[in-house]
Amino acid sequence: MSTREDAEKALFLGKLPRPRRRVVAITASAVGVVAVALCVLLATRPGPSAVDAGTALIGKPAPPISGRSLIGNAEVSLAQDKGRFVFVDFFASWCVPCSTEAPVLAAFLLEHGHTKAVAVLGVDIDDSSGAGAQFLRRTFATWPAIEDQSGANSIALSYGVDDPPQGFLISPDGRVLDRIVGALKSPAQLDSLIQAARTGRA
Repeated sequence: MSTREDAEKALFLGKLPRPRRRVVAITASAVGVVAVALCVLLATRPGPSAVDAGTALIGKPAPPISGRSLIGNAEVSLAQDKGRFVFVDFFASWCVPCSTEAPVLAAFLLEHGHTKAVAVLGVDIDDSSGAGAQFLRRTFATWPAIEDQSGANSIALSYGVDDPPQGFLISPDGRVLDRIVGALKSPAQLDSLIQAARTGRA
């Protein structure tokens, strides 16, 4: 058999020359290392958190919010908190990040409880009143919250909210200051927004 025929047979049977096998092995190893590194990166990167997001509502009067509280059945409205900074929290009982955000809001109110300068108002969306009330009790939420009605008069629709958790910081004079998309990780996030608003007004 000729040298050419031997080479063709070797290629056909996968018997590559040693230098070629070495190149293939090195390439395969490199691809493996890159794949492992990518998996580690994806597995260890932090999950989604609150993002300060823009909205056409910033600087404008906040759309009205009113209704009966999920716990206590009292009349609740955004207008009742005029003169204070209000964080309007859009949440739902089925929203996992909302459960992690609730303790943050509780700590935020506890820090400012002596001043009465801030408030939190919850708006339960795409939910039932019973499930919303159970969520508030389960997370030990102390702030008032109302159930949002679906349709053209939806509060979420007026704020442009399609998925919880989302929040809006409202100024003491009733204007929208900031929109937060995602769960708050610490009270300091709200504190910094309030401080920035106070500095801007000074």
